[in-house]
Amino acid sequence: METLLQQIINGLVVGSMYALVALGYTMVYGILGLINFAHGDILMIGALVALQAINFAQHTWPHLGALPTLAFGLLVAIPVSMLMGYVIERAAYRRLRNAPRLAPLITAIGVSFLLQTMAMIIWGRNYYSFPQLISTTPLQPVPGVYIAPVQIVILIVSALLMIGLTVLVNRTRIGRAMRATAENHRIASLMGVDANRIISLTFVLGSGLAAIAGVMIASNYGIAHSTMGTLPGLKAFTAAVLGGIGNLGGAMLGGILLGLVEAIGAGYIEQFSFGFFNSSYQDIFAFAILGVVLIFRPTGLLGERVADRA
Repeated sequence: METLLQQIINGLVVGSMYALVALGYTMVYGILGLINFAHGDILMIGALVALQAINFAQHTWPHLGALPTLAFGLLVAIPVSMLMGYVIERAAYRRLRNAPRLAPLITAIGVSFLLQTMAMIIWGRNYYSFPQLISTTPLQPVPGVYIAPVQIVILIVSALLMIGLTVLVNRTRIGRAMRATAENHRIASLMGVDANRIISLTFVLGSGLAAIAGVMIASNYGIAHSTMGTLPGLKAFTAAVLGGIGNLGGAMLGGILLGLVEAIGAGYIEQFSFGFFNSSYQDIFAFAILGVVLIFRPTGLLGERVADRA
């Protein structure tokens, strides 16, 4: 029982980070029908920029304090990532809106490689230690079950961001414009919605969430490097598809479920495989469950059934 509770906590922490990144995928797909495979690399840029800003703050203001230093890193990383998302949309995707579907897909992969190469040029291929500005000393709320303060902060911040984004999309004028653009950006333009502005805003918001997720991942694991966004990006895309890509609630549900399945599977795989596999094979579960869902529910758990549209 203790193992199960511990893995549920671990799964919620990891799943909340997947969900934040998956929201960026699902918002862009919902509006443009485009899979932005460079989104995971925005996560990496955010983490490395935050690391640079934190190092600068620690050398310039050594008595600033841990939380203000982390806040300074986020205040630098989020705008940089948002600007990166805006530039990518304007330079790489805007001209391809009416192109065959293969063209934006290839472009997205190319942008991903470009961002990784830029990061390698600027920061090199080295792995950098990310400052542990929030305590990683585990607490024991239940005997045999541990959770670190940094994990508690990740859960709280993720929940607040997901609630805030849901309110923004469903309760504000900008949200109505986003939903109208997602339905049909040409008709939305005829009704007075600046579709180009809304699409750019979607990329900007998704990139900001990715930057926060990047800092969360770097803080949780204590490391940052130029390829750190690849696997979380793939898993977040898996989470978006699992929940129903294009659906905000689906992205959140998919991220949490994926994190739980991955963590619980990692906790029991060695026991059920009689020692043949260990927790390093946890990625098997993420992509296996995606395959199962795509076979029996191709539109995802909360996606619209094809038959429902008829």
